[in-house]
Parts: sequence; C-alpha cells; structure tokens
Amino acid sequence: MQYRRCGHAPGTISPEDQVVIDAFRSMLAALRTPEPWTPGTTHPIAVRIGAAVERARPRPGDTDGPDVIAIALEHPDGPHTPYGAAYRRLGWLRCDTAAILGTWSPAYAPLTHAASGLDLPATIGMDPAHYAVHVQAQTPGALRTLLRLGPYTQTGHATRDADRLTTLLAEQAADVPGGHLAATTTPYDPARHHLFTDPYGADPGSFLRETASRAVVRARTLGMDDHGDTAR
Repeated sequence: MQYRRCGHAPGTISPEDQVVIDAFRSMLAALRTPEPWTPGTTHPIAVRIGAAVERARPRPGDTDGPDVIAIALEHPDGPHTPYGAAYRRLGWLRCDTAAILGTWSPAYAPLTHAASGLDLPATIGMDPAHYAVHVQAQTPGALRTLLRLGPYTQTGHATRDADRLTTLLAEQAADVPGGHLAATTTPYDPARHHLFTDPYGADPGSFLRETASRAVVRARTLGMDDHGDTAR
C-alpha cells in the first residue's frame, strides 16, 4: 500500500507542494506590501469585501470626494471571464478608498469568493454609485423638493446639470415670491425611482430648459397647492 506524503512530513518537497507554497508566499507578500494604487487610474484594484479580497475596476474620472470612488467588482480572472450562476454582477458601487488594498495582483485570487465557488454576500456594504439632481425651493419654514432627475451614472454629469439648472432657475425664477430655487446633487434613491425623470436620451439643453420651466411653475403654486415635498 502506498501513502501520500503529508505537506509537513520530512523529505524533499514535491513539485505539487512547491506550487502551493509559492502561491501562499505570493499571497502573503501581496497582503504585506501591496502595490500602491494611484487615484484617477483605471487599473484593476484589490478591495476588501468582509474577510475576502475582490478584484474591482474604478470608473474613469468618477469620484465622490476624496474618500469615495465608483467601482465595478470583477471576476478574479478578468472582466471578460464568465461569472456563472455563483458570481453576480452588481453594477457600479460606491467604495470607500480605505477598503482598497492596492493594485490588483493574481496573488489575491485565492482570497476571493469566486475561488471558493461562492457568490458575493447579499450585503457587501457598498451603495450603488448612481447620482441624482434635486430641484429645490427654499420657502419660509421648509425646503421643498420640486423635481428629481436621475439616475446619473457619473457624478460629473449630475454636477454639470445641477450647475446649469441653478443658472437657469436664477434667470427664470427672479419674480417667484418668497422662495429661492436651486439645484443640488444627491445620491440616487432607487426606492423612489417613480419620482425621478431620466436625464439621458434627450437633448441636454432643451431638457434642462424645460426642467427649469417646470420647476418655476411648481414653485409659483406652492402657496396654493403643495406640488413639492419636504426635502429629505
């Protein structure tokens, strides 16, 4: 009868065991001294998801302040590797930069959920990286939300539209009594999707002018009929 040597038994290490040992050493080295990640780049990064480490790709040029970026989780073998039934796509997510270990290395692959044949957990602690624009009226005693635009897939698009809308509102709402109208960016709330107007698919200039006009009409009626709601 033949016995297979245990990994800790004395004697020469087999080629198979050496492969495992080298992979483990590479993983430890990657965890101890990760290759630094440079903000603003699109190279794959390693992100902590609970006790696991996952491969992710930053969304080019999309940040939400200095501490949050937008990412998409990827299969450890690359973005074009089929996910299969046990590995789902979650779309773009907001990721705290504190969760980023560094630039992705294949040495992290054994630490992923996919390596164990597992799906990502139902709750991974990251909100969807979609944005919205709220057109609001500051009236005596209340801040009213008149209109909602979204979802925006990039914060730059939302900021641009909010700035343009604020300018248009200043021009069109100069004679609105008792209130100041402005547009502001905010995280998109998918639970209230029915209240939002999709900002894509229309001519941006015409869309924003029409939005400003609708907001002014609603602002004029606030004193007679509540078309807005308290901002929250």
